[in-house]
Amino acid sequence: MANPLSNLEPKLVFHNFGELSKIPRPSKKEEKVVAYIENWAKEKNIAVKKDKTGNLLLSKPATPGMEDRQPICIQGHLDMVCVAEKGHQIDFDNDPIDVYVDGDWVKAKGTTLGGDNGIAIAMGMGLLESKDIPHPALELLCTLDEEEGLVGANGLGTDLITSKLLINIDSEDEGIFTIGCAGGINTIARYEYMEREVPNGWLPYNIVVDGLKGGHSGIEINAGRANACKLLNRVLWSATEQFDIVLASFNGGLKHNSIPAEAVAVVLVNPAKEKEFKQFVSEMNDTFKKEFILNEPNGRIFLEVCDMPDRVMTHDAQFKLLASFYTLAHGVLRMSPNLKDAKGNPLVQTSTNFAIVETRKDEIKVTTSQRSSVNSEKENIQEKVKTAFMLGDAVVESTDGYPAWEPRLVSPLVDLSKEVWRKLYNTEPAIETIHAGLECGLIGDKYEGMDMISIGPNLHDVHSPAERLSISSTKKIWDFIVELMKNIPKVTAV
Repeated sequence: MANPLSNLEPKLVFHNFGELSKIPRPSKKEEKVVAYIENWAKEKNIAVKKDKTGNLLLSKPATPGMEDRQPICIQGHLDMVCVAEKGHQIDFDNDPIDVYVDGDWVKAKGTTLGGDNGIAIAMGMGLLESKDIPHPALELLCTLDEEEGLVGANGLGTDLITSKLLINIDSEDEGIFTIGCAGGINTIARYEYMEREVPNGWLPYNIVVDGLKGGHSGIEINAGRANACKLLNRVLWSATEQFDIVLASFNGGLKHNSIPAEAVAVVLVNPAKEKEFKQFVSEMNDTFKKEFILNEPNGRIFLEVCDMPDRVMTHDAQFKLLASFYTLAHGVLRMSPNLKDAKGNPLVQTSTNFAIVETRKDEIKVTTSQRSSVNSEKENIQEKVKTAFMLGDAVVESTDGYPAWEPRLVSPLVDLSKEVWRKLYNTEPAIETIHAGLECGLIGDKYEGMDMISIGPNLHDVHSPAERLSISSTKKIWDFIVELMKNIPKVTAV
């Protein structure tokens, strides 16, 4: 299979990114890309270590004349969020990502691109295989299963990394240096599916919400985008009150860290109320379009005739589910009173994402995620979400979560990075903390004293099929990293 990116500059980066795009790497199923990286390293005579979790550390000695410089680690995660456009056929466990070039952008046909975080791995591989880039002793940390709970970083071995400097390449805006991030946790509910006989003669319909932008629940949570699950529940709640519809299933969302872009419910309608019900859904669509006229131009709510389901929920179970969903919070809970983003706007401090609803054989499972840079607020919003679930008689559990990455007051790596950026581009880089989760918090917990920074090229609409990576921005970040490598200071005598 040809690599359509091999001739892009920087070639060391884009060739590797194109090759990685051929290797399936969904979260929790990274065995193929792990084998690929291990074989690649063996062919290049690059040392590889693996911890008990399966994270990889590739290493290369310093180039001549750089042996007395401080070792440095490049870090990224191997997995990617796998989301396809509606109707696009792909088996993410076995099929490659179909990448192509569109002007200054690398995109994927019908799916997420995997620039998050394949570009980090590609840059690290490029540095390791380079023949003419001066650098100190160099490490590339490739973590597993970042997208579904930072599992690899959480299980990272404490004797794997030797560097005290680390560059995470999992940020998505050129010229912004991230030095801290929010902590997060997932809260999961399970509602018992209590069923009754299907009403005789009633009419089955799909109520569909689609065409929404979705996006990353940390980065785009304050962008005013609609949540498909919340919209669908709003329709179902009102339709239950007005037309006594019967709910068979509710499904929406794909990833815990993505704002749901689509959702669908199978319902039954009394034939005597069908006309009014259709008019109601049309009016709800009009209402939605007015409310989100600027933020969701392609969003819609509509009906589809569907097959008769073989079961429906009891009235009591349906009421508790929908009422619980209606009270469930989604979006920004608090803006930071003192932290600003790169543009000087207040940073999101605390948020929650109503992420996934799955109708299963015996239950309806719901996944939400909470984020905050203040641990007490993270715990508070988690309790708020938990309470909404409990009011619907759901069984609730929480993941272990991950800590916030607190900025260092003194960071020689940040100071050096600012100096190099000014030298190369004659502009002042922005310094910020972000609301999205990064692995740096967990890495810093395990490697005390690690001096870290997160950077990255312009990468838009991650976690959605609109994801795209800027070619020119990738070159700027690569040139910056190459120059930074040349200027890493000497090891300080103890």
